[in-house]
Amino acid sequence: MLTGGCQCGALRYALYARPEGTHLCHCRMCQKAVGGPFAALAPVRTADFAWTRGSPDTFESSSIALRDYCPNCGTPLTFRYAGSEWIDVTVGSLDRPQDAPPTAHYGVESRLAWLDRLAALPAETTAASTPQDQLAKLDSYQHPDHDTPADWTPRRGPQRD
Repeated sequence: MLTGGCQCGALRYALYARPEGTHLCHCRMCQKAVGGPFAALAPVRTADFAWTRGSPDTFESSSIALRDYCPNCGTPLTFRYAGSEWIDVTVGSLDRPQDAPPTAHYGVESRLAWLDRLAALPAETTAASTPQDQLAKLDSYQHPDHDTPADWTPRRGPQRD
Protein backbone atom coordinates (compact mmCIF):
# COMPACT_ATOMS: atom_id res chain seq x y z
CA MET A 1 0.00 0.00 0.00
CA LEU A 2 1.17 3.50 -0.83
CA THR A 3 -0.11 6.56 1.02
CA GLY A 4 -0.08 10.26 0.36
CA GLY A 5 -1.80 13.52 1.01
CA CYS A 6 -1.74 17.27 0.86
CA GLN A 7 0.80 19.63 2.35
CA CYS A 8 -1.30 20.66 5.36
CA GLY A 9 -2.51 17.14 6.26
CA ALA A 10 -6.24 17.82 5.92
CA LEU A 11 -6.47 15.22 3.12
CA ARG A 12 -4.91 11.76 3.04
CA TYR A 13 -5.34 8.87 0.61
CA ALA A 14 -4.25 5.28 0.15
CA LEU A 15 -3.42 3.22 -2.94
CA TYR A 16 -4.12 -0.48 -2.52
CA ALA A 17 -2.28 -1.45 -5.73
CA ARG A 18 0.94 -0.29 -7.34
CA PRO A 19 0.52 2.54 -9.84
CA GLU A 20 0.58 1.42 -13.48
CA GLY A 21 2.23 3.64 -16.07
CA THR A 22 3.48 6.53 -13.96
CA HIS A 23 4.21 9.34 -16.39
CA LEU A 24 5.09 12.97 -16.87
CA CYS A 25 2.45 15.02 -18.65
CA HIS A 26 3.74 18.16 -20.34
CA CYS A 27 0.39 19.37 -21.76
CA ARG A 28 -0.38 23.00 -21.05
CA MET A 29 -3.39 22.10 -18.89
CA CYS A 30 -1.24 19.94 -16.58
CA GLN A 31 1.45 22.62 -16.43
CA LYS A 32 -1.12 25.13 -15.20
CA ALA A 33 -2.80 22.62 -12.85
CA VAL A 34 0.40 21.93 -10.89
CA GLY A 35 2.10 25.29 -11.43
CA GLY A 36 5.16 23.59 -12.89
CA PRO A 37 6.76 22.50 -16.16
CA PHE A 38 4.93 19.13 -16.09
CA ALA A 39 2.66 16.99 -13.92
CA ALA A 40 4.05 13.72 -12.57
CA LEU A 41 1.07 11.35 -12.36
CA ALA A 42 0.69 7.81 -11.00
CA PRO A 43 -2.46 5.99 -12.21
CA VAL A 44 -4.37 3.35 -10.25
CA ARG A 45 -7.82 1.88 -10.69
CA THR A 46 -10.43 3.79 -8.68
CA ALA A 47 -11.25 0.50 -6.92
CA ASP A 48 -7.69 0.59 -5.52
CA PHE A 49 -7.89 4.21 -4.32
CA ALA A 50 -9.51 5.68 -1.18
CA TRP A 51 -9.58 9.00 0.61
CA THR A 52 -8.61 8.15 4.20
CA ARG A 53 -8.91 11.65 5.69
CA GLY A 54 -11.00 14.58 4.54
CA SER A 55 -12.78 15.31 1.28
CA PRO A 56 -11.21 17.20 -1.62
CA ASP A 57 -12.65 19.95 -3.71
CA THR A 58 -12.78 19.25 -7.44
CA PHE A 59 -11.99 21.50 -10.38
CA GLU A 60 -13.43 20.50 -13.74
CA SER A 61 -10.48 21.53 -15.91
CA SER A 62 -12.20 20.57 -19.17
CA SER A 63 -15.35 18.91 -20.43
CA ILE A 64 -13.70 15.51 -19.83
CA ALA A 65 -11.24 15.98 -16.94
CA LEU A 66 -11.50 16.49 -13.17
CA ARG A 67 -8.77 17.45 -10.73
CA ASP A 68 -9.05 17.02 -6.95
CA TYR A 69 -7.18 19.36 -4.61
CA CYS A 70 -7.06 20.34 -0.95
CA PRO A 71 -9.43 23.22 -0.19
CA ASN A 72 -7.24 24.23 2.79
CA CYS A 73 -3.74 24.41 1.30
CA GLY A 74 -4.37 24.08 -2.44
CA THR A 75 -2.22 21.00 -3.04
CA PRO A 76 -3.13 19.37 -6.39
CA LEU A 77 -3.76 15.67 -5.62
CA THR A 78 -5.43 13.85 -8.53
CA PHE A 79 -6.35 13.88 -12.20
CA ARG A 80 -9.13 11.74 -13.65
CA TYR A 81 -11.26 11.50 -16.74
CA ALA A 82 -15.01 11.72 -16.12
CA GLY A 83 -16.47 8.22 -15.95
CA SER A 84 -13.08 6.48 -16.00
CA GLU A 85 -12.15 3.53 -13.79
CA TRP A 86 -8.70 5.13 -13.30
CA ILE A 87 -7.48 7.98 -11.12
CA ASP A 88 -3.98 9.48 -11.26
CA VAL A 89 -2.39 10.80 -8.06
CA THR A 90 0.26 13.47 -8.23
CA VAL A 91 3.60 11.77 -7.58
CA GLY A 92 4.77 14.64 -5.36
CA SER A 93 1.81 14.08 -3.01
CA LEU A 94 2.88 10.48 -2.30
CA ASP A 95 4.66 9.92 1.00
CA ARG A 96 7.31 8.00 -0.94
CA PRO A 97 7.43 9.56 -4.42
CA GLN A 98 10.56 7.54 -5.15
CA ASP A 99 8.33 4.43 -5.28
CA ALA A 100 6.54 5.67 -8.44
CA PRO A 101 9.20 6.46 -11.06
CA PRO A 102 7.90 7.68 -14.43
CA THR A 103 7.99 5.36 -17.45
CA ALA A 104 6.70 7.70 -20.19
CA HIS A 105 6.08 11.29 -21.31
CA TYR A 106 2.74 12.58 -22.59
CA GLY A 107 1.63 15.95 -23.95
CA VAL A 108 5.08 16.51 -25.44
CA GLU A 109 3.73 19.16 -27.83
CA SER A 110 4.02 21.56 -24.85
CA ARG A 111 7.24 20.14 -23.40
CA LEU A 112 9.63 22.95 -22.48
CA ALA A 113 12.90 22.67 -24.40
CA TRP A 114 14.99 23.75 -21.42
CA LEU A 115 14.08 20.56 -19.54
CA ASP A 116 16.81 18.82 -21.58
CA ARG A 117 19.45 20.96 -19.83
CA LEU A 118 18.37 20.37 -16.20
CA ALA A 119 20.95 17.69 -15.38
CA ALA A 120 23.78 20.06 -16.38
CA LEU A 121 22.69 22.90 -14.03
CA PRO A 122 24.62 23.55 -10.80
CA ALA A 123 22.99 21.86 -7.80
CA GLU A 124 23.12 22.26 -4.03
CA THR A 125 21.18 21.11 -0.98
CA THR A 126 18.51 23.16 0.74
CA ALA A 127 20.79 23.61 3.74
CA ALA A 128 23.58 24.93 1.53
CA SER A 129 21.33 27.32 -0.41
CA THR A 130 19.39 28.79 2.55
CA PRO A 131 20.97 31.48 4.72
CA GLN A 132 21.85 30.11 8.17
CA ASP A 133 19.78 32.78 9.95
CA GLN A 134 16.72 31.60 7.98
CA LEU A 135 17.43 27.93 8.76
CA ALA A 136 17.68 28.78 12.46
CA LYS A 137 14.14 30.24 12.34
CA LEU A 138 12.66 27.41 10.25
CA ASP A 139 9.64 25.70 11.79
CA SER A 140 7.79 23.54 9.24
CA TYR A 141 4.00 23.33 9.35
CA GLN A 142 3.90 20.67 6.65
CA HIS A 143 2.29 17.30 7.34
CA PRO A 144 4.91 14.53 7.79
CA ASP A 145 5.36 11.93 5.03
CA HIS A 146 3.38 9.22 6.81
CA ASP A 147 -0.11 8.60 8.11
CA THR A 148 -0.92 10.24 11.43
CA PRO A 149 -3.62 9.44 14.03
CA ALA A 150 -7.19 10.52 13.29
CA ASP A 151 -6.99 13.24 15.96
CA TRP A 152 -3.80 14.74 14.45
CA THR A 153 -4.04 18.46 13.83
CA PRO A 154 -1.55 20.54 11.89
CA ARG A 155 0.60 23.04 13.69
CA ARG A 156 -0.13 26.55 12.56
CA GLY A 157 2.30 29.39 12.55
CA PRO A 158 1.57 33.05 12.87
CA GLN A 159 -0.52 34.40 9.99
CA ARG A 160 1.44 36.87 7.90
CA ASP A 161 0.13 39.50 5.51
